[in-house]
Amino acid sequence: MNPRKAVLMAGAAAAGAGLICAGTAAGLVYRQMRRRKARRLGGEVVLITGASRGLGLALAEEFGLRGARLVLTARDPWQLERARQSLVERGAVEDAEQVMVIPADLRQAEEARQMVERATEHFGRIDVLVNNAGVITVGPVENQRVEDFHEVMGSNFFSGVHCALAALPQMLRRRSGTIVNIASVGGKVAVPHMLPYTASKFAAVGFSEGLHAELRAKGVHVLTVCPGLMRTGSHLSAQFTGDAAREYRWFSLAANLPGISTSAAAAARRIVRAVVAGRTEIAITPQAMVAARLGSVAPEVVGLAMSLVNRVLPAAVSEKAGLQRGADVRGLEMMPAATMGDAAARRYNQT
Repeated sequence: MNPRKAVLMAGAAAAGAGLICAGTAAGLVYRQMRRRKARRLGGEVVLITGASRGLGLALAEEFGLRGARLVLTARDPWQLERARQSLVERGAVEDAEQVMVIPADLRQAEEARQMVERATEHFGRIDVLVNNAGVITVGPVENQRVEDFHEVMGSNFFSGVHCALAALPQMLRRRSGTIVNIASVGGKVAVPHMLPYTASKFAAVGFSEGLHAELRAKGVHVLTVCPGLMRTGSHLSAQFTGDAAREYRWFSLAANLPGISTSAAAAARRIVRAVVAGRTEIAITPQAMVAARLGSVAPEVVGLAMSLVNRVLPAAVSEKAGLQRGADVRGLEMMPAATMGDAAARRYNQT
């Protein structure tokens, strides 16, 4: 080999190794800086519903990096344990003792009460409650069943009501605490082919705004969060009806393309910053901000726009079709959405 070429190759290898080391060191330094910068949440107890995957897991990671003690709850105990282990492996928490997991079906008021009671007995109190649990159903109204509306209202609305009412007495006694309600831009603007979801999120927004009005003077902070589309991997767990494969195709594409959607990590950072700052309401993604404001000041324009969107969505089907999980009907998925969506799904426990 030419000596000069050998020297150049050796230099390139050394530079590459240096970059890898520098990148690793930079990552460690970044996490340490984040921890130091966010000490105001150190030791606080944060209870997150729907925390085994998706945005709930991203929020757990962000709160953990800020030093909070975590209570994670969802229906599936196996997924909860996987979520706890992933937080430890990523360095979001110092050890597993910082994270308590409680399986519960929060659609049932008594299970929500018992879950809050167990969390309080373990950590002594709940400082922040994040109502994040929910499901997504997609399809034309002709193919939605009344059972679908009940299911979505139970998961997206009543789970939050049950947890808020269970945690509220201790917060009122202390005259401190925060309740975060994860709603949606779909709670400000009626999105076609998502009617059960939209109805539940409109209800969640009304509940959250009413809580704020009643509790602000009593020392309890309430934050309403209206995200737009986020890359959380939720398209694989969402439920589809009608022409399920084509419904999945448009939903997965919209939910995963940068510029239209935002990353779960970025959304979680904005939410946690809003908690620390004592904000009352935030929207996430520019599209969500615009839509939320237009929905209030120009409802006819927004209604016309949503009607035009509806025209390009798949038509209803005549045969009876139940709900199908996204992961089971992804045959028509476009490659960009599949690539980015799979990465988010792996990171946020959706697979």
